Parts: sequence; C-alpha cells; structure tokens
Amino acid sequence: MKNKEIQVDDIWNDKKNNDLKDFISTHSAKQSKERLLTNQLLSIQYKLEDYIQNESDDTEVLKILDFVKMYLKALNLTKKELATYFEMRDSNLHKYLSGERKLNAKLVLKLSTFSHTKPEQWYRVEIKNELIELKKEKANVDLYKKYDYRNLVRI
Repeated sequence: MKNKEIQVDDIWNDKKNNDLKDFISTHSAKQSKERLLTNQLLSIQYKLEDYIQNESDDTEVLKILDFVKMYLKALNLTKKELATYFEMRDSNLHKYLSGERKLNAKLVLKLSTFSHTKPEQWYRVEIKNELIELKKEKANVDLYKKYDYRNLVRI
C-alpha cells in the first residue's frame, strides 16, 4: 500500500473556494438587518483596534474622521446629523475629527458611547497619528535626539 501525500489542491481549490463563497452568501442572506448591522459595526471596531496596534511604518494614516465616516455609512447617517446629536456645530465637530483640533474628554465620551468602543481608543488614534507625522519629518526626529538621557547622565 502506497502512502499518498495530501496536496494543497486536494484541500483547497477553486471549486471549494466557490462553494464556500456560495455558503457565506446564502448564510448572509438569511441574517436579519439588525445582525448584518451588528457585523458591520464589529468590523469597524476591529479595524480601529488593528489600526491602533499596527506598528508598521508603511501603515496608511487613518484619521478619526475616517473611522467616524465608516460608522456613519453603516448607520446611514450624515456628519451633520451626528453633530446635531452630539449638540455641536458640524464645522466644530469636523475640526476635531479631522485632527485640526485636539480631542477633548467630552467628545471622546460621546464617540465611545456612540460607537460602543473604549474612550482610550480614540485618544490612541490621535496620538498614533501625531507620532506618524512627527516621524515623517525626519528633521524633527533628529532634534529630539538631544533629549537622550545619556546626554544628561554621563556613565
């Protein structure tokens, strides 16, 4: 009796791939609108967490506005409606979300309650983006090298 090694194509091939896609589509079509929305919102939350944790230098910079737009699209809302809901002017909200102004605790609490996320995540996005911008400006990075503790304490 000859042992036949299992090949990748025996396990995964175009037919099985298409069968899986059909299964997913069929299963997805049976889900309620509420369940589909929940899945979309979870997907955005995972993107937010992934963005925060990704330490790669070639990461695409996503602003808080980008994540808020994802939520608004999933919920079929406008930024103006959100601003009204948050009891703010649309232009004022835009300045915070685009990074023109620093986030404040009240807005962060509103965002986290609205999106069912932790408040810290919104601050982490803001800080990560500030650091990315600083790193891009190589001259600025060199300016901070003088603050190395070894320059203060001679060992």
